[in-house]
Amino acid sequence: MKELTKAEEEVMQILWKKEKAFVNDILREYKETKPAYSTISTIIRILEKKGFVSHRAYGKTYEYFPLIKKEDYRKNFLNSFLNRYFGNSPRSLVSHLVEEHKIDLKDLEEILALIKKEGENE
Repeated sequence: MKELTKAEEEVMQILWKKEKAFVNDILREYKETKPAYSTISTIIRILEKKGFVSHRAYGKTYEYFPLIKKEDYRKNFLNSFLNRYFGNSPRSLVSHLVEEHKIDLKDLEEILALIKKEGENE
C-alpha cells in the first residue's frame, strides 16, 4: 500500500470521517486556509489512481468514498514507520517516546495492562 502525502491524508481523514462526500463537502471541513476546489479535485483524482478512493457519478457530479479503511492504512503506515525509523523494534519506539517525554509511567502502566489483557485472551 502506498503512503499518503500530507494533503492526501487530510482529504482521506475527511472521507473516513464522512464516509462519502462531494468536493464541496470536503472543502467545508477545512477550518483555515481552504484549498481551491481544483486542488481538492486533483488530490481526489490522485487518490483514485492510488486505489484509495472511488466515486459514484450523478450526471457531471461525483460523490467520493474511501476504498481503504482507516484502520488498514494506519496498520500499514505504523508497520512501515516502525521498520524505517526504529529497526522494527517496538522497544526502541517506546524508549524514544520515554526519552522525549511523550509517554509517562501512567501511560506505560496502561499499555502493560493492555498487553496482559491481550495475553489472557490468547
